Amino acid sequence: MKFRFFYLFLCSLLFVCLASAKTTLRVGYFPNVTHAQAIVAKALAAQHKGWFEERLGPEVEIQWFAYNAGPSAMEAIFAGSIDLTYVGPSPALNAYVRSKGDEIRIVSGAARGGAALLVRPGAGIEKPADFKGKKLATPQLGNTQDVAARTWLKAQGFKITQLGGDVFVLPTANPDQLSLFQQGKIDAVWTVEPWVSRIEREAGGKVFLEQKDVVTTILAARAKFLDQQGDLVARFVKAHVELTAWIQAHPAEAQALVQRGLSDEVKREIKLELVVSAWQRLTFSPDLTLNAIENLVTDARGLGFIRGDVDLSRLLHLPQ
Repeated sequence: MKFRFFYLFLCSLLFVCLASAKTTLRVGYFPNVTHAQAIVAKALAAQHKGWFEERLGPEVEIQWFAYNAGPSAMEAIFAGSIDLTYVGPSPALNAYVRSKGDEIRIVSGAARGGAALLVRPGAGIEKPADFKGKKLATPQLGNTQDVAARTWLKAQGFKITQLGGDVFVLPTANPDQLSLFQQGKIDAVWTVEPWVSRIEREAGGKVFLEQKDVVTTILAARAKFLDQQGDLVARFVKAHVELTAWIQAHPAEAQALVQRGLSDEVKREIKLELVVSAWQRLTFSPDLTLNAIENLVTDARGLGFIRGDVDLSRLLHLPQ
């Protein structure tokens, strides 16, 4: 009897030790079609078919954290609240510059395209000059679409400041953009899918300008976590690349998973045709070049978000 109790005690102790040895991997994402890899992976995990879980093994627990836009995810990186995140390239670049290269690394590309400028019917916008005095919403100050919008407006000859200028650029959360657009309180929106398609379908928005090949989403890692868990990050990136290839090869299955995942996230039914419409504007790919990042540096510097020279030598940590 004593031996049996001792044996049970040892088994319990072993179970506790194994449980405590489990590594938690905290991953950020946005509830956007442009973050399809995260949405698909989270939806598969809910069906007990976890893509990353199967490839990383039972010793790794993945926790997902949703954010509205890039700057919020970057604050979470700074705070050490997440280890990896799907995010737009501009917030990642801003975080890199802000931390003097110490806090963040880009470990893979994820998606291109899926972003557009839409105008409201009745706003009187037919050509670029018509934007003067109008209100244009972007997801968040300094996020990828915000930088793109300000850069484009500046290229049209408008004086743009963070608080005003010739065109009022209003950082507004994606769900609020739709309602404000419907109410006529904003004249235009620069946003990403599925909000581009939603504003088209639900508010009659007209696409004025589309970004078809610009980098929309990358995968970034907290630098300290990468230093400490480089092998785990490499395995996650490998699984991410494999998932991206699966999404490319199985668009219908991937779209259904994104539709289900987004519906669960926003607590309302997202129509499959909305996801299919958004899909047509996107290219999912892990490919990323330094040149694409250098172009973002040029845009951000022109807006005053970045000052001085930027050493990008530590930013990219891509698979060989």
